[in-house]
Amino acid sequence: MIIAFPPCTHLAVSGGRHFEKKRADGRQRDGIEFFCQFLIADCDKISIENPVNIIGGNYIKKWFPDLCEKYGLPKKCTQIIEPWMFGDPYAKKTCLWLKNLPKLVPTDIVKLGEKDKNGFVLDSPLRFARDENGKILAWNDPRTGQIRSKTYQENLMWKTANGNPLIDRAYELVGALR
Repeated sequence: MIIAFPPCTHLAVSGGRHFEKKRADGRQRDGIEFFCQFLIADCDKISIENPVNIIGGNYIKKWFPDLCEKYGLPKKCTQIIEPWMFGDPYAKKTCLWLKNLPKLVPTDIVKLGEKDKNGFVLDSPLRFARDENGKILAWNDPRTGQIRSKTYQENLMWKTANGNPLIDRAYELVGALR
């Protein structure tokens, strides 16, 4: 089984304003190639986690037609999960590309917290990255990406559709590694 968390730095749509530079210097192509190694891996069971990104949309067809042909892209994700499906009242879309694995089943759906004028949930730990003293970090601080990429673990008790204890345990272990 492969459980992959490839870097989203050059793929996530949230960084779209930087795509031109990343296409020009090859970082985006490298990111796509790396991601696709998991998609095409010779393994019966694969789970790939990433935020909403360019792998499943028209952007990749326009700018990387050769990679579309090589890897059969675009490839939509199998499932989108969010923290509010697992007990945390926050929004953060996380995509899963699953091969021969059941979709995750929400275990504790909760209402989102109050939102500000921009649609961000107030008091969300994902709204701003904070240091160990609670100070908000600048968007370009090297720690920001690492902190914001974390998936909630406190209340995340993933269950699978078929209740397979081995797969349940694998998902729990993945959660512990994040």
